[in-house]
Amino acid sequence: MLSLLKIKNIALIDELEIEFATGLNLLTGETGSGKSIIVDSLGALTGERISSDLIKEGTTAAQIEGLFTLRADANLHETFYESGIELDDADETDLIVRRELALSGKNRIFVNNQLVTQAFLRKIGAFLVDIHGQGEQATLFNASTHLEMLDEFAGAESLGETVGAKFKKMAQVRREIESLHEDEAQKLQLLDILQFQVDEIGKAKLQTGEDEALEEEKRRLNNVEKLSSLSEESYLLLYENEEATVTTLEKVVRRITELSEYESKFAEYGEGLATAQAVLEDLAFAVRDFRGSLEFSPERLAEIEDRLAEISRLKRKYGGTIETVLAHFNESSERLRNIETAELRESELQKELSAAREDYLKTAAQLHEKRERSAKKLEKEIETNLKAVSLEKARFEVRISSDEADDKSFTAKGFDRVEFYFSANPGESVRPIGKVASGGELSRLMLILNTTTKLSESAKTMVFDEIDTGIGGRVAEAVGLKLKELAKTQQVLCVTHQPQVASLADHHFLVQKETVKNRTQIRLRELGETEQIEEIARMLAGEKITETARQHAREMISASRESRVKSQESK
Repeated sequence: MLSLLKIKNIALIDELEIEFATGLNLLTGETGSGKSIIVDSLGALTGERISSDLIKEGTTAAQIEGLFTLRADANLHETFYESGIELDDADETDLIVRRELALSGKNRIFVNNQLVTQAFLRKIGAFLVDIHGQGEQATLFNASTHLEMLDEFAGAESLGETVGAKFKKMAQVRREIESLHEDEAQKLQLLDILQFQVDEIGKAKLQTGEDEALEEEKRRLNNVEKLSSLSEESYLLLYENEEATVTTLEKVVRRITELSEYESKFAEYGEGLATAQAVLEDLAFAVRDFRGSLEFSPERLAEIEDRLAEISRLKRKYGGTIETVLAHFNESSERLRNIETAELRESELQKELSAAREDYLKTAAQLHEKRERSAKKLEKEIETNLKAVSLEKARFEVRISSDEADDKSFTAKGFDRVEFYFSANPGESVRPIGKVASGGELSRLMLILNTTTKLSESAKTMVFDEIDTGIGGRVAEAVGLKLKELAKTQQVLCVTHQPQVASLADHHFLVQKETVKNRTQIRLRELGETEQIEEIARMLAGEKITETARQHAREMISASRESRVKSQESK
Protein backbone atom coordinates (compact mmCIF):
# COMPACT_ATOMS: atom_id res chain seq x y z
CA MET A 1 0.00 0.00 0.00
CA LEU A 2 0.96 3.65 -0.37
CA SER A 3 1.91 5.13 3.01
CA LEU A 4 3.35 8.51 2.03
CA LEU A 5 3.32 10.73 -1.05
CA LYS A 6 5.54 13.82 -1.35
CA ILE A 7 5.25 16.30 -4.22
CA LYS A 8 7.50 19.31 -4.68
CA ASN A 9 7.38 22.01 -7.40
CA ILE A 10 4.91 20.18 -9.65
CA ALA A 11 2.42 22.45 -11.50
CA LEU A 12 0.76 24.62 -8.81
CA ILE A 13 2.12 22.56 -5.91
CA ASP A 14 4.94 24.11 -3.89
CA GLU A 15 5.34 21.27 -1.45
CA LEU A 16 2.81 18.65 -0.47
CA GLU A 17 3.08 15.68 1.89
CA ILE A 18 0.20 13.21 2.21
CA GLU A 19 0.01 10.26 4.59
CA PHE A 20 -2.43 7.61 3.35
CA ALA A 21 -3.75 4.68 5.37
CA THR A 22 -5.56 1.41 4.81
CA GLY A 23 -9.18 1.36 3.72
CA LEU A 24 -10.98 3.90 1.54
CA ASN A 25 -9.04 7.16 1.05
CA LEU A 26 -11.11 9.81 -0.71
CA LEU A 27 -9.97 13.07 -2.33
CA THR A 28 -12.57 15.75 -2.91
CA GLY A 29 -12.50 19.39 -3.91
CA GLU A 30 -13.98 21.77 -6.42
CA THR A 31 -13.41 21.21 -10.12
CA GLY A 32 -9.91 22.38 -11.09
CA SER A 33 -8.60 22.29 -7.53
CA GLY A 34 -5.70 20.03 -8.49
CA LYS A 35 -6.90 16.52 -7.65
CA SER A 36 -5.78 15.16 -11.02
CA ILE A 37 -2.26 16.56 -10.47
CA ILE A 38 -1.97 14.37 -7.38
CA VAL A 39 -3.15 11.29 -9.31
CA ASP A 40 -0.79 12.08 -12.21
CA SER A 41 2.10 12.44 -9.76
CA LEU A 42 1.30 9.04 -8.33
CA GLY A 43 1.18 7.67 -11.88
CA ALA A 44 4.69 9.01 -12.44
CA LEU A 45 5.90 6.74 -9.62
CA THR A 46 4.63 3.71 -11.56
CA GLY A 47 6.72 4.54 -14.62
CA GLU A 48 4.32 6.70 -16.63
CA ARG A 49 5.85 9.48 -18.69
CA ILE A 50 6.04 12.90 -17.07
CA SER A 51 7.10 16.08 -18.81
CA SER A 52 9.52 18.70 -17.52
CA ASP A 53 6.81 21.20 -18.49
CA LEU A 54 5.08 20.30 -15.21
CA ILE A 55 7.89 21.87 -13.19
CA LYS A 56 6.46 24.80 -11.27
CA GLU A 57 7.08 28.16 -12.92
CA GLY A 58 10.03 29.99 -11.38
CA THR A 59 11.79 26.78 -10.24
CA THR A 60 14.37 24.62 -12.01
CA ALA A 61 13.72 21.21 -10.45
CA ALA A 62 10.87 19.11 -9.07
CA GLN A 63 10.52 15.90 -7.13
CA ILE A 64 7.89 13.21 -6.53
CA GLU A 65 8.44 10.57 -3.87
CA GLY A 66 6.34 7.71 -2.54
CA LEU A 67 6.73 5.17 0.26
CA PHE A 68 5.13 1.81 -0.53
CA THR A 69 4.76 -1.24 1.69
CA LEU A 70 4.09 -4.45 -0.19
CA ARG A 71 4.45 -8.20 -0.13
CA ALA A 72 7.77 -9.29 -1.61
CA ASP A 73 6.49 -12.26 -3.62
CA ALA A 74 8.52 -14.40 -6.03
CA ASN A 75 7.61 -12.26 -9.07
CA LEU A 76 8.80 -9.06 -7.40
CA HIS A 77 12.05 -10.72 -6.31
CA GLU A 78 12.61 -12.01 -9.85
CA THR A 79 12.04 -8.53 -11.32
CA PHE A 80 14.64 -7.02 -8.98
CA TYR A 81 17.08 -9.92 -9.49
CA GLU A 82 16.94 -9.65 -13.30
CA SER A 83 17.81 -5.96 -13.03
CA GLY A 84 20.68 -6.56 -10.60
CA ILE A 85 19.04 -4.59 -7.77
CA GLU A 86 18.95 -5.88 -4.21
CA LEU A 87 15.67 -6.49 -2.37
CA ASP A 88 15.21 -7.52 1.27
CA ASP A 89 14.28 -11.17 1.89
CA ALA A 90 11.51 -10.20 4.33
CA ASP A 91 7.90 -11.14 3.51
CA GLU A 92 7.00 -7.44 3.53
CA THR A 93 9.28 -4.76 2.19
CA ASP A 94 9.30 -0.97 2.02
CA LEU A 95 10.10 0.68 -1.29
CA ILE A 96 10.91 4.38 -1.58
CA VAL A 97 10.39 5.49 -5.18
CA ARG A 98 11.62 8.96 -6.15
CA ARG A 99 11.56 10.83 -9.48
CA GLU A 100 13.59 13.98 -9.92
CA LEU A 101 12.84 16.36 -12.81
CA ALA A 102 15.05 19.19 -14.04
CA LEU A 103 14.53 21.88 -16.66
CA SER A 104 17.91 20.84 -18.09
CA GLY A 105 16.31 17.50 -19.01
CA LYS A 106 18.46 15.45 -16.62
CA ASN A 107 15.63 13.49 -15.04
CA ARG A 108 16.51 10.68 -12.62
CA ILE A 109 14.66 7.81 -10.96
CA PHE A 110 15.62 6.16 -7.66
CA VAL A 111 14.28 3.06 -5.92
CA ASN A 112 15.55 2.78 -2.34
CA ASN A 113 18.21 5.34 -3.28
CA GLN A 114 19.49 3.20 -6.18
CA LEU A 115 19.46 4.85 -9.60
CA VAL A 116 17.20 2.90 -11.98
CA THR A 117 15.73 3.20 -15.48
CA GLN A 118 12.19 4.15 -16.42
CA ALA A 119 11.76 0.67 -17.92
CA PHE A 120 12.55 -0.89 -14.54
CA LEU A 121 10.15 1.49 -12.78
CA ARG A 122 7.38 0.46 -15.19
CA LYS A 123 8.04 -3.18 -14.28
CA ILE A 124 7.77 -2.67 -10.53
CA GLY A 125 5.00 -0.10 -10.96
CA ALA A 126 2.73 -3.01 -11.85
CA PHE A 127 3.23 -4.26 -8.27
CA LEU A 128 2.55 -0.88 -6.63
CA VAL A 129 -0.52 0.87 -7.98
CA ASP A 130 -3.39 0.34 -10.41
CA ILE A 131 -4.83 3.63 -11.67
CA HIS A 132 -8.26 3.73 -13.33
CA GLY A 133 -9.98 6.82 -14.61
CA GLN A 134 -12.52 8.15 -17.07
CA GLY A 135 -9.94 8.10 -19.84
CA GLU A 136 -9.38 4.40 -19.28
CA GLN A 137 -12.91 3.56 -20.39
CA ALA A 138 -11.59 3.61 -23.94
CA THR A 139 -9.49 0.56 -23.11
CA LEU A 140 -12.71 -1.42 -22.64
CA PHE A 141 -13.43 -0.92 -26.35
CA ASN A 142 -10.20 -2.73 -27.22
CA ALA A 143 -10.87 -6.46 -27.41
CA SER A 144 -7.21 -7.31 -26.74
CA THR A 145 -7.63 -6.02 -23.17
CA HIS A 146 -10.56 -8.40 -22.73
CA LEU A 147 -8.29 -11.39 -23.28
CA GLU A 148 -5.80 -10.02 -20.74
CA MET A 149 -8.58 -9.50 -18.16
CA LEU A 150 -9.90 -13.03 -18.68
CA ASP A 151 -6.43 -14.55 -18.32
CA GLU A 152 -5.82 -12.53 -15.17
CA PHE A 153 -9.10 -13.72 -13.69
CA ALA A 154 -8.34 -17.31 -14.72
CA GLY A 155 -4.84 -17.20 -13.22
CA ALA A 156 -3.47 -18.31 -16.58
CA GLU A 157 -0.27 -16.24 -16.52
CA SER A 158 2.08 -19.24 -16.24
CA LEU A 159 0.30 -21.24 -18.93
CA GLY A 160 0.21 -18.13 -21.13
CA GLU A 161 3.97 -17.70 -20.80
CA THR A 162 4.46 -21.33 -21.86
CA VAL A 163 2.25 -20.78 -24.92
CA GLY A 164 4.27 -17.66 -25.76
CA ALA A 165 7.57 -19.56 -25.56
CA LYS A 166 6.28 -22.35 -27.79
CA PHE A 167 4.90 -19.84 -30.29
CA LYS A 168 8.32 -18.18 -30.39
CA LYS A 169 10.00 -21.53 -31.10
CA MET A 170 7.53 -22.27 -33.90
CA ALA A 171 8.01 -18.80 -35.41
CA GLN A 172 11.81 -19.19 -35.39
CA VAL A 173 11.63 -22.45 -37.34
CA ARG A 174 9.15 -20.92 -39.78
CA ARG A 175 11.44 -17.92 -40.39
CA GLU A 176 14.38 -20.25 -41.07
CA ILE A 177 12.30 -22.12 -43.65
CA GLU A 178 11.32 -18.85 -45.30
CA SER A 179 14.97 -17.83 -45.52
CA LEU A 180 15.65 -21.01 -47.47
CA HIS A 181 12.97 -20.03 -49.99
CA GLU A 182 14.88 -17.06 -51.32
CA ASP A 183 14.85 -16.30 -55.00
CA GLU A 184 16.84 -19.02 -56.78
CA ALA A 185 18.94 -16.49 -58.75
CA GLN A 186 19.95 -14.76 -55.52
CA LYS A 187 20.81 -18.11 -54.00
CA LEU A 188 23.06 -19.04 -56.94
CA GLN A 189 24.74 -15.64 -56.86
CA LEU A 190 25.38 -15.99 -53.14
CA LEU A 191 26.66 -19.50 -53.74
CA ASP A 192 29.29 -18.18 -56.22
CA ILE A 193 30.39 -15.41 -53.86
CA LEU A 194 30.72 -17.72 -50.87
CA GLN A 195 32.56 -20.36 -52.90
CA PHE A 196 35.09 -17.77 -54.13
CA GLN A 197 35.67 -16.46 -50.60
CA VAL A 198 36.12 -19.93 -49.13
CA ASP A 199 38.54 -20.93 -51.91
CA GLU A 200 40.53 -17.70 -51.61
CA ILE A 201 40.98 -17.90 -47.84
CA GLY A 202 41.41 -21.67 -47.82
CA LYS A 203 44.18 -21.56 -50.44
CA ALA A 204 46.15 -19.10 -48.28
CA LYS A 205 46.33 -21.62 -45.42
CA LEU A 206 46.67 -18.91 -42.81
CA GLN A 207 48.00 -19.70 -39.35
CA THR A 208 47.22 -17.69 -36.22
CA GLY A 209 50.20 -15.49 -35.32
CA GLU A 210 51.88 -16.16 -38.67
CA ASP A 211 52.13 -12.49 -39.63
CA GLU A 212 53.92 -11.61 -36.38
CA ALA A 213 56.46 -14.41 -36.84
CA LEU A 214 57.14 -13.37 -40.44
CA GLU A 215 57.59 -9.72 -39.46
CA GLU A 216 60.19 -10.77 -36.90
CA GLU A 217 62.05 -12.91 -39.45
CA LYS A 218 61.92 -10.05 -41.95
CA ARG A 219 63.50 -7.66 -39.44
CA ARG A 220 66.25 -10.21 -38.81
CA LEU A 221 67.05 -10.67 -42.51
CA ASN A 222 67.13 -6.92 -43.10
CA ASN A 223 69.61 -6.49 -40.25
CA VAL A 224 71.98 -9.46 -40.72
CA GLU A 225 75.12 -7.33 -40.76
CA LYS A 226 74.16 -5.45 -37.61
CA LEU A 227 73.10 -8.62 -35.80
CA SER A 228 76.39 -10.32 -36.80
CA SER A 229 78.43 -7.43 -35.45
CA LEU A 230 76.46 -7.26 -32.20
CA SER A 231 76.68 -10.99 -31.54
CA GLU A 232 80.46 -11.03 -32.39
CA GLU A 233 81.18 -8.17 -30.01
CA SER A 234 79.03 -9.71 -27.32
CA TYR A 235 80.84 -13.05 -27.60
CA LEU A 236 84.28 -11.39 -27.39
CA LEU A 237 83.29 -9.33 -24.37
CA LEU A 238 81.77 -12.28 -22.63
CA TYR A 239 84.28 -15.03 -23.38
CA GLU A 240 87.10 -14.51 -25.87
CA ASN A 241 89.01 -11.36 -24.85
CA GLU A 242 91.77 -11.41 -22.25
CA GLU A 243 89.57 -9.34 -19.94
CA ALA A 244 86.34 -11.14 -20.94
CA THR A 245 83.54 -11.13 -18.41
CA VAL A 246 83.61 -14.89 -17.86
CA THR A 247 87.40 -14.85 -17.33
CA THR A 248 87.15 -11.91 -14.91
CA LEU A 249 84.31 -13.65 -13.07
CA GLU A 250 86.43 -16.81 -12.67
CA LYS A 251 89.09 -14.73 -10.98
CA VAL A 252 86.49 -13.18 -8.70
CA VAL A 253 85.15 -16.61 -7.78
CA ARG A 254 88.60 -17.82 -6.78
CA ARG A 255 89.23 -14.68 -4.70
CA ILE A 256 85.88 -14.88 -2.91
CA THR A 257 86.33 -18.60 -2.25
CA GLU A 258 89.72 -17.94 -0.66
CA LEU A 259 88.30 -14.98 1.27
CA SER A 260 85.46 -17.10 2.67
CA GLU A 261 88.01 -19.39 4.28
CA TYR A 262 88.89 -16.50 6.60
CA GLU A 263 85.51 -14.75 6.75
CA SER A 264 82.53 -17.15 6.66
CA LYS A 265 79.93 -14.52 5.69
CA PHE A 266 81.30 -14.47 2.09
CA ALA A 267 80.60 -18.19 1.70
CA GLU A 268 76.93 -17.46 1.10
CA TYR A 269 77.79 -15.70 -2.20
CA GLY A 270 79.37 -18.85 -3.62
CA GLU A 271 76.17 -20.33 -5.03
CA GLY A 272 75.10 -17.04 -6.67
CA LEU A 273 78.53 -16.57 -8.28
CA ALA A 274 78.43 -20.12 -9.65
CA THR A 275 74.98 -19.46 -11.12
CA ALA A 276 76.12 -16.17 -12.68
CA GLN A 277 79.15 -17.90 -14.17
CA ALA A 278 76.97 -20.63 -15.73
CA VAL A 279 74.50 -18.05 -17.11
CA LEU A 280 77.22 -15.92 -18.69
CA GLU A 281 78.91 -18.95 -20.27
CA ASP A 282 75.55 -20.13 -21.64
CA LEU A 283 74.85 -16.63 -23.02
CA ALA A 284 78.31 -16.47 -24.63
CA PHE A 285 77.81 -19.77 -26.46
CA ALA A 286 74.29 -18.75 -27.48
CA VAL A 287 75.39 -15.51 -29.18
CA ARG A 288 78.29 -17.38 -30.80
CA ASP A 289 75.91 -20.00 -32.27
CA PHE A 290 73.45 -17.27 -33.31
CA ARG A 291 76.23 -15.45 -35.17
CA GLY A 292 77.13 -18.68 -36.93
CA SER A 293 73.53 -19.21 -38.05
CA LEU A 294 73.14 -15.75 -39.57
CA GLU A 295 72.97 -15.79 -43.32
CA PHE A 296 71.43 -13.20 -45.62
CA SER A 297 69.05 -14.72 -48.19
CA PRO A 298 67.48 -12.36 -50.73
CA GLU A 299 65.26 -15.20 -51.91
CA ARG A 300 63.84 -15.83 -48.41
CA LEU A 301 63.32 -12.09 -47.85
CA ALA A 302 61.35 -11.82 -51.09
CA GLU A 303 59.33 -14.87 -50.13
CA ILE A 304 58.47 -13.33 -46.75
CA GLU A 305 57.48 -9.99 -48.26
CA ASP A 306 55.21 -11.72 -50.78
CA ARG A 307 53.56 -13.75 -48.03
CA LEU A 308 53.06 -10.68 -45.82
CA ALA A 309 51.53 -8.81 -48.76
CA GLU A 310 49.09 -11.68 -49.31
CA ILE A 311 48.18 -11.76 -45.62
CA SER A 312 47.73 -7.96 -45.56
CA ARG A 313 45.40 -8.12 -48.58
CA LEU A 314 43.23 -10.77 -46.96
CA LYS A 315 43.11 -8.84 -43.69
CA ARG A 316 42.00 -5.66 -45.48
CA LYS A 317 39.32 -7.62 -47.32
CA TYR A 318 37.95 -9.82 -44.58
CA GLY A 319 38.96 -8.21 -41.30
CA GLY A 320 41.76 -6.50 -39.41
CA THR A 321 43.45 -9.65 -38.10
CA ILE A 322 44.19 -13.21 -39.16
CA GLU A 323 41.68 -14.33 -36.52
CA THR A 324 38.84 -12.35 -38.14
CA VAL A 325 39.79 -13.68 -41.59
CA LEU A 326 39.63 -17.25 -40.30
CA ALA A 327 36.31 -16.51 -38.55
CA HIS A 328 34.92 -15.23 -41.87
CA PHE A 329 36.20 -18.39 -43.53
CA ASN A 330 34.37 -20.60 -41.00
CA GLU A 331 31.15 -18.57 -41.29
CA SER A 332 31.21 -18.60 -45.10
CA SER A 333 31.94 -22.33 -45.13
CA GLU A 334 28.94 -22.95 -42.87
CA ARG A 335 26.64 -20.79 -45.02
CA LEU A 336 27.92 -22.57 -48.11
CA ARG A 337 27.15 -25.96 -46.60
CA ASN A 338 23.67 -24.75 -45.63
CA ILE A 339 22.92 -23.59 -49.16
CA GLU A 340 24.34 -26.74 -50.73
CA THR A 341 22.25 -28.86 -48.36
CA ALA A 342 19.19 -26.58 -48.43
CA GLU A 343 16.81 -29.30 -49.59
CA LEU A 344 17.94 -31.64 -46.83
CA ARG A 345 17.84 -28.81 -44.28
CA GLU A 346 14.35 -27.78 -45.37
CA SER A 347 13.14 -31.33 -44.90
CA GLU A 348 14.58 -31.34 -41.38
CA LEU A 349 13.05 -27.94 -40.61
CA GLN A 350 9.63 -29.01 -41.86
CA LYS A 351 9.75 -31.90 -39.40
CA GLU A 352 10.82 -29.47 -36.66
CA LEU A 353 7.98 -27.10 -37.60
CA SER A 354 5.42 -29.88 -37.53
CA ALA A 355 6.61 -30.96 -34.07
CA ALA A 356 6.72 -27.34 -32.81
CA ARG A 357 3.22 -26.66 -34.18
CA GLU A 358 1.82 -29.77 -32.51
CA ASP A 359 3.51 -28.82 -29.24
CA TYR A 360 2.14 -25.27 -29.47
CA LEU A 361 -1.39 -26.46 -30.27
CA LYS A 362 -1.37 -28.87 -27.36
CA THR A 363 -0.53 -26.13 -24.84
CA ALA A 364 -2.73 -23.50 -26.56
CA ALA A 365 -5.64 -25.96 -26.35
CA GLN A 366 -5.06 -26.28 -22.60
CA LEU A 367 -5.13 -22.48 -22.34
CA HIS A 368 -8.32 -22.40 -24.44
CA GLU A 369 -10.02 -24.89 -22.12
CA LYS A 370 -8.97 -22.89 -19.06
CA ARG A 371 -10.37 -19.73 -20.63
CA GLU A 372 -13.67 -21.46 -21.49
CA ARG A 373 -14.11 -22.69 -17.91
CA SER A 374 -13.15 -19.32 -16.41
CA ALA A 375 -15.34 -17.36 -18.84
CA LYS A 376 -18.52 -18.92 -17.43
CA LYS A 377 -17.39 -18.22 -13.90
CA LEU A 378 -16.44 -14.63 -14.79
CA GLU A 379 -19.84 -14.01 -16.41
CA LYS A 380 -21.65 -15.07 -13.23
CA GLU A 381 -19.41 -13.04 -10.93
CA ILE A 382 -19.66 -9.90 -13.10
CA GLU A 383 -23.45 -10.09 -13.29
CA THR A 384 -23.67 -10.66 -9.53
CA ASN A 385 -21.39 -7.70 -8.84
CA LEU A 386 -23.24 -5.47 -11.32
CA LYS A 387 -26.34 -5.87 -9.18
CA ALA A 388 -24.42 -4.22 -6.34
CA VAL A 389 -24.04 -1.05 -8.44
CA SER A 390 -27.70 -0.84 -9.47
CA LEU A 391 -27.42 -2.75 -12.72
CA GLU A 392 -29.70 -5.58 -11.58
CA LYS A 393 -30.91 -6.51 -15.04
CA ALA A 394 -27.56 -6.22 -16.79
CA ARG A 395 -26.19 -9.17 -18.73
CA PHE A 396 -22.56 -9.85 -19.41
CA GLU A 397 -21.06 -12.41 -21.79
CA VAL A 398 -17.54 -13.49 -22.60
CA ARG A 399 -17.35 -14.67 -26.18
CA ILE A 400 -14.38 -16.76 -27.25
CA SER A 401 -13.79 -17.53 -30.90
CA SER A 402 -10.96 -19.76 -32.02
CA ASP A 403 -9.67 -21.59 -35.08
CA GLU A 404 -6.88 -24.04 -34.32
CA ALA A 405 -6.80 -25.14 -37.97
CA ASP A 406 -5.80 -21.70 -39.24
CA ASP A 407 -2.14 -20.90 -38.61
CA LYS A 408 -2.87 -17.21 -39.25
CA SER A 409 -4.87 -17.10 -36.03
CA PHE A 410 -1.91 -18.32 -33.97
CA THR A 411 -0.35 -15.71 -31.67
CA ALA A 412 1.89 -15.70 -28.63
CA LYS A 413 -1.34 -15.63 -26.57
CA GLY A 414 -2.89 -18.67 -28.21
CA PHE A 415 -5.45 -19.02 -30.97
CA ASP A 416 -8.39 -17.44 -29.09
CA ARG A 417 -10.13 -14.15 -29.73
CA VAL A 418 -11.95 -12.82 -26.66
CA GLU A 419 -14.54 -10.04 -26.57
CA PHE A 420 -16.89 -8.87 -23.83
CA TYR A 421 -20.57 -8.33 -24.63
CA PHE A 422 -22.93 -6.32 -22.46
CA SER A 423 -26.54 -5.26 -22.10
CA ALA A 424 -27.65 -2.91 -19.32
CA ASN A 425 -31.39 -3.16 -19.95
CA PRO A 426 -33.81 -6.10 -20.15
CA GLY A 427 -35.13 -6.85 -23.61
CA GLU A 428 -31.93 -5.68 -25.31
CA SER A 429 -29.59 -8.25 -26.77
CA VAL A 430 -25.97 -8.20 -25.63
CA ARG A 431 -23.63 -6.32 -27.94
CA PRO A 432 -19.92 -5.32 -27.86
CA ILE A 433 -19.30 -3.05 -24.87
CA GLY A 434 -18.45 0.07 -26.84
CA LYS A 435 -21.73 -0.04 -28.78
CA VAL A 436 -24.21 -0.26 -25.93
CA ALA A 437 -22.91 1.23 -22.69
CA SER A 438 -23.50 4.84 -21.62
CA GLY A 439 -20.85 6.84 -19.75
CA GLY A 440 -22.33 6.04 -16.34
CA GLU A 441 -22.76 2.37 -17.18
CA LEU A 442 -19.19 2.21 -18.43
CA SER A 443 -17.94 3.69 -15.16
CA ARG A 444 -19.69 1.05 -13.13
CA LEU A 445 -18.77 -1.78 -15.50
CA MET A 446 -15.12 -0.74 -15.44
CA LEU A 447 -15.14 -0.71 -11.64
CA ILE A 448 -16.67 -4.19 -11.53
CA LEU A 449 -14.33 -5.60 -14.18
CA ASN A 450 -11.23 -4.24 -12.50
CA THR A 451 -12.25 -5.36 -9.03
CA THR A 452 -13.44 -8.79 -10.16
CA THR A 453 -10.56 -9.74 -12.42
CA LYS A 454 -7.83 -8.48 -10.07
CA LEU A 455 -8.93 -9.79 -6.68
CA SER A 456 -5.62 -11.61 -6.27
CA GLU A 457 -3.71 -8.31 -6.15
CA SER A 458 -4.85 -7.30 -2.66
CA ALA A 459 -1.43 -5.82 -1.81
CA LYS A 460 -1.66 -3.31 -4.63
CA THR A 461 -3.15 0.17 -4.16
CA MET A 462 -6.20 0.73 -6.39
CA VAL A 463 -6.74 4.31 -7.59
CA PHE A 464 -10.03 5.42 -9.14
CA ASP A 465 -9.98 8.91 -10.66
CA GLU A 466 -13.52 10.28 -10.98
CA ILE A 467 -14.94 7.01 -12.31
CA ASP A 468 -18.28 7.98 -10.75
CA THR A 469 -18.70 10.87 -13.22
CA GLY A 470 -22.08 10.77 -14.95
CA ILE A 471 -23.91 8.97 -12.16
CA GLY A 472 -25.69 10.12 -9.00
CA GLY A 473 -28.23 9.31 -6.32
CA ARG A 474 -28.80 5.62 -5.60
CA VAL A 475 -26.30 4.56 -8.28
CA ALA A 476 -23.55 6.71 -6.78
CA GLU A 477 -24.26 5.18 -3.37
CA ALA A 478 -24.03 1.68 -4.85
CA VAL A 479 -20.68 2.51 -6.47
CA GLY A 480 -19.44 3.89 -3.16
CA LEU A 481 -20.48 0.69 -1.36
CA LYS A 482 -18.57 -1.36 -3.94
CA LEU A 483 -15.49 0.79 -3.39
CA LYS A 484 -15.98 0.36 0.35
CA GLU A 485 -16.19 -3.41 -0.06
CA LEU A 486 -13.01 -3.43 -2.13
CA ALA A 487 -11.27 -1.32 0.52
CA LYS A 488 -11.72 -4.11 3.04
CA THR A 489 -9.08 -6.20 1.28
CA GLN A 490 -6.82 -3.55 -0.20
CA GLN A 491 -6.03 0.15 -0.03
CA VAL A 492 -8.26 2.27 -2.28
CA LEU A 493 -7.69 5.90 -3.33
CA CYS A 494 -10.60 7.58 -5.04
CA VAL A 495 -11.13 11.06 -6.48
CA THR A 496 -14.86 11.78 -6.37
CA HIS A 497 -17.49 14.51 -6.78
CA GLN A 498 -20.27 12.37 -5.35
CA PRO A 499 -21.35 13.06 -1.72
CA GLN A 500 -22.77 9.52 -1.50
CA VAL A 501 -19.27 8.16 -2.12
CA ALA A 502 -17.52 10.74 0.06
CA SER A 503 -19.68 9.84 3.08
CA LEU A 504 -18.18 6.33 3.04
CA ALA A 505 -14.57 7.50 3.43
CA ASP A 506 -12.29 5.99 6.03
CA HIS A 507 -9.97 8.95 5.41
CA HIS A 508 -11.25 12.08 3.70
CA PHE A 509 -8.81 14.56 2.12
CA LEU A 510 -9.74 18.00 0.78
CA VAL A 511 -7.82 19.53 -2.12
CA GLN A 512 -8.02 23.33 -2.40
CA LYS A 513 -6.51 26.18 -4.37
CA GLU A 514 -5.29 29.17 -2.37
CA THR A 515 -3.85 32.52 -3.42
CA VAL A 516 -0.84 33.60 -1.36
CA LYS A 517 1.01 36.80 -2.32
CA ASN A 518 -0.65 36.84 -5.75
CA ARG A 519 0.43 33.24 -6.43
CA THR A 520 -1.91 30.26 -6.71
CA GLN A 521 -1.03 27.20 -4.66
CA ILE A 522 -2.59 23.80 -4.09
CA ARG A 523 -3.16 22.67 -0.50
CA LEU A 524 -4.33 19.31 0.83
CA ARG A 525 -5.40 18.30 4.31
CA GLU A 526 -7.21 15.42 5.97
CA LEU A 527 -10.61 16.41 7.30
CA GLY A 528 -11.86 15.89 10.81
CA GLU A 529 -15.48 14.97 11.54
CA THR A 530 -16.85 18.54 11.50
CA GLU A 531 -14.88 19.48 8.40
CA GLN A 532 -16.07 16.34 6.61
CA ILE A 533 -19.67 17.30 7.29
CA GLU A 534 -19.02 20.77 5.82
CA GLU A 535 -17.37 19.33 2.70
CA ILE A 536 -20.15 16.81 2.03
CA ALA A 537 -22.71 19.58 2.62
CA ARG A 538 -20.89 21.68 -0.01
CA MET A 539 -21.01 18.74 -2.42
CA LEU A 540 -24.74 18.44 -1.79
CA ALA A 541 -25.74 22.10 -1.84
CA GLY A 542 -23.07 23.87 -3.84
CA GLU A 543 -21.39 27.15 -2.87
CA LYS A 544 -24.15 28.24 -0.46
CA ILE A 545 -24.24 25.64 2.30
CA THR A 546 -27.56 25.38 4.18
CA GLU A 547 -28.30 23.80 7.54
CA THR A 548 -30.47 21.28 5.71
CA ALA A 549 -27.45 20.23 3.66
CA ARG A 550 -25.38 19.87 6.83
CA GLN A 551 -28.05 17.71 8.42
CA HIS A 552 -28.25 15.57 5.32
CA ALA A 553 -24.44 15.20 5.39
CA ARG A 554 -24.56 14.13 9.07
CA GLU A 555 -27.19 11.52 8.28
CA MET A 556 -25.17 10.13 5.35
CA ILE A 557 -22.01 9.81 7.47
CA SER A 558 -24.00 8.29 10.36
CA ALA A 559 -25.63 5.75 8.04
CA SER A 560 -22.21 4.83 6.69
CA ARG A 561 -20.86 4.23 10.18
CA GLU A 562 -23.84 2.14 11.23
CA SER A 563 -23.42 0.02 8.13
CA ARG A 564 -19.73 -0.41 8.99
CA VAL A 565 -20.51 -1.53 12.56
CA LYS A 566 -23.12 -4.05 11.37
CA SER A 567 -20.64 -5.43 8.87
CA GLN A 568 -18.02 -5.90 11.60
CA GLU A 569 -20.54 -7.52 13.96
CA SER A 570 -21.65 -9.96 11.26
CA LYS A 571 -18.06 -11.16 10.98
